[in-house]
Amino acid sequence: VQLQASGGGLVQAGGSLRLSCVASGGTFSNDAMGWFRQIPGKEREFVAAIRWSSGITYYADSVKGRFTIARDKAKKTVHLQMDSLKPEDTAVYYCGYNQGTITSTIRSPNMYDYWGQGTLVTVSS
Repeated sequence: VQLQASGGGLVQAGGSLRLSCVASGGTFSNDAMGWFRQIPGKEREFVAAIRWSSGITYYADSVKGRFTIARDKAKKTVHLQMDSLKPEDTAVYYCGYNQGTITSTIRSPNMYDYWGQGTLVTVSS
């Protein structure tokens, strides 16, 4: 599975950005895709995930109500709509692909099998 992420950039606090991740390969039957973010010197942090078949979504408490994850099955693409951005949202955002998803571990970056290259999101105050 190969993942190609895009959509990062510089935005002012309160603004919006939309990240996209296109997947090639993969079965998508019992799998999930997720977004994580990372700041230098810190561990990769869960942001949001979506089960491919059912569309069930999961969010970190820090982004709930501000971010929305959605999938386009036909295009094998996952989007992360980020609204009401805050300076603390600044990070490199990575999309990941999780094979054979288990709900209890969907927030763990260690359970993701493939990663995109990362896209930088910078939110200025």
